[in-house]
Amino acid sequence: MKIKNIIPVTGPVITPEMIKYIRKYLSPDTELSTSQIKVGTPSIECEYDEAMAGPDVLRLCKEAEAEGCDGIFINCFGDPAVKAARELVNIPVFGGFEPAMHLALGLADKIAIISVMKNVLPMIEGEVAKSHLEGRVCCVRSIDIPVEELQQHDRLVKALIEEAVNAITTDGAQAVALGCTAMVDVAEDVQAGLLLKGYDIPVIEAAQAAVMLLELSAKMGLKQSRITYMRPPQRLSLIHI
Repeated sequence: MKIKNIIPVTGPVITPEMIKYIRKYLSPDTELSTSQIKVGTPSIECEYDEAMAGPDVLRLCKEAEAEGCDGIFINCFGDPAVKAARELVNIPVFGGFEPAMHLALGLADKIAIISVMKNVLPMIEGEVAKSHLEGRVCCVRSIDIPVEELQQHDRLVKALIEEAVNAITTDGAQAVALGCTAMVDVAEDVQAGLLLKGYDIPVIEAAQAAVMLLELSAKMGLKQSRITYMRPPQRLSLIHI
């Protein structure tokens, strides 16, 4: 099985540690290959960044399908161009948001999403509203650390634990979804830190959830509904993607 990991930003975010962590729970015979956009912004921290990434993300999705990939992970919690990609290709496509939410909803009634900067929050709140999850997502919070600084492991874990405690005590959160797919190799440490404070709750890393759901979907022969995600009209064939 082949899964394509599309990086929808131009910044230097790909590290061997990130790839190893993302594919931690995949089957040994599942291949995870990575492609990165050439046109866009260094990170996605607002609606503008997301829109700028869209055309090149779609180009890479078409390439992934042509390569024979069985599923596509658009590596961002904001799900940039995910719905458009589902219309464009005939293999399952996920971003970071939906898989993390699907997993969290089976583990707790009230979910906290903790992301990076405050300007990301309206974008994530929009995803919550479009998914009709307002009654289950009790808060969307930020740690005020930009994407480019997320590799500062100890600082990131400390900030996430602090914000998770605030979500639990203030908003009634019962599980935490990490609201940025660049928050890698921290979920276990955050969960352990919360347990030390007396809070035994799951902490979900979005990229792992996404690639696992892609693998499961492909194994089950599932893909997006063509009633929900109809093919683009033929006139769009004039656009070079």
